[in-house]
Amino acid sequence: QVQLLESGGGLVQAGGSLRLSCAASGRIWSINAMGWYRQAPGKQRDLVASITSGSSTSYAESVKGRCTISRDSAKNTVYLQMDSLKPEDTAVYYCYADLWSTKWSGGMDYWGEGTLVTVSS
Repeated sequence: QVQLLESGGGLVQAGGSLRLSCAASGRIWSINAMGWYRQAPGKQRDLVASITSGSSTSYAESVKGRCTISRDSAKNTVYLQMDSLKPEDTAVYYCYADLWSTKWSGGMDYWGEGTLVTVSS
């Protein structure tokens, strides 16, 4: 079993900052990548940022320059620092991990339950 536990969401004013954290625990053999998606009401779930085991990062165009993803491999934890937040950043943010639970399992995606970020204007 693998669990992803997110924290750090909340209410913030436009222009403010938040830092999301996501810790993976359970049966983990190796992690290929971790990252964050978000889903606003009535919209599809979209990638916000991801980071690979080699620390390569990618970002959605809408958050480039405002968000920074990082990871602590020893803690199986990924962070998303979000600055200069805008009302359009309001969404439920979901952590994901592409990982192998055993050396025979192959890579699988696991998801957290989501954390709500609300940016007021």
